[in-house]
Amino acid sequence: MKKLILFAAASLFTLAAHSQILKPVTWSYAAKRTSKTEAIVYIKATIDEGWHLYSQHIKEGGPVKTTFTFPASKEYTLVGKTAEPKAVNRYEDTFKMNVLFFEKTALFQQKVKLKGAKATVKGTVEFMTCDDKQCLPPEEITFSVPVK
Repeated sequence: MKKLILFAAASLFTLAAHSQILKPVTWSYAAKRTSKTEAIVYIKATIDEGWHLYSQHIKEGGPVKTTFTFPASKEYTLVGKTAEPKAVNRYEDTFKMNVLFFEKTALFQQKVKLKGAKATVKGTVEFMTCDDKQCLPPEEITFSVPVK
């Protein structure tokens, strides 16, 4: 009986040591004033080799598109929509359609109009990533970017 318990414990330990949480996208943030009353918030995705991060402009029936949400603030207002770089446009058999996606990096930009001397731009980004074998469930990340 002791041998069975030791075997089970060793098996669980080995399984836990080999399992990993996949995080193929790393996010970073910065802000730059463009005038006394305006700034640009930069939201950068660094994407692991072989993985795709999908565009904000995905048609119905495809992967979950990248979506930025900014709650209302007394410190700033949004100017326009979040801009994104030129995406790769390719047919993906998984979705049976052409999709827009990014590889390696993607730098998103959001212009804001400041209502005071400084502000902190807060928001969330929802996104989905896939490689040639799997898609990970959509993820939502909260961010906060000081504008000085």
